[in-house]
Amino acid sequence: MPILNKDMTLCISLSARPSNNGTRFHNHLYEQLGLNWIYKAFAPTDLAQAIAGVRGLGIRGCAVSMPYKEDVIALVDVMDPSAKAIDSVNTIVNDGGSLTAYNTDYTAIEQLLQRNAVPASYSVLLKGAGGMAKATAAALRDAGFRDVTVIARNEEAGRALAGLYGFGWRADADPSLAADMIINVTPVGMAGGPDAGSLSFPQESVDAAKVVFDVVALPAETPLIKAGRAAGKTVITGAEVATIQALEQFVLYTGIRPTDDQVRAAEDFMRAQ
Repeated sequence: MPILNKDMTLCISLSARPSNNGTRFHNHLYEQLGLNWIYKAFAPTDLAQAIAGVRGLGIRGCAVSMPYKEDVIALVDVMDPSAKAIDSVNTIVNDGGSLTAYNTDYTAIEQLLQRNAVPASYSVLLKGAGGMAKATAAALRDAGFRDVTVIARNEEAGRALAGLYGFGWRADADPSLAADMIINVTPVGMAGGPDAGSLSFPQESVDAAKVVFDVVALPAETPLIKAGRAAGKTVITGAEVATIQALEQFVLYTGIRPTDDQVRAAEDFMRAQ
């Protein structure tokens, strides 16, 4: 990485609980490609002021994580169709003070469902109703999944998300619930959070599933993923989601698409922390 200098381009991420995933991934690619760029993670105390800083300081790119994916909508100038279609933002690009919002989470979910050849005929339990849940629900709907139940304690948000995509809703994931694929899109299991050691689904739901999917990226082996592996299920991790969505962010920020080898090297460096 080049020494800090006045010509360096800055990209940042905003999250309630920042990790080093994006920082390591992006900075490693900058170094491989010889770019005079740097990436830094922040936990904002005032979201509006943070976005004003992106605009006023000429920060090129801004990744947006939970719980800000919907709150930033009112703070940007343009909503790209990828974000507008699901009212959820995970990427902001600054072009001369004009902020355009995108969503690369959708792309990551879409690709991982395809890579793992998950049949659209599978029944699905989707736990969560925030911005990432919107991206996941949209990807499921567009991939042809129809038997999907949104699980959310917030009835208003849960029913709204389910209704938007023609899915069902219920408040709790009780042990009697079974589906072919279970997907956690809540902070349960996230490192540093109050539920870091908790299972986001009952063990009975894990045992009944064929595919266990957790979008939580840190740790890569969440309690849910560990339970899925132990039960011999196909698992899809948040670390995989993080790599794909970060790659698409990198392309939006820099205009450069790294080679597969460069992406693998950055991914290995990210996971070695």
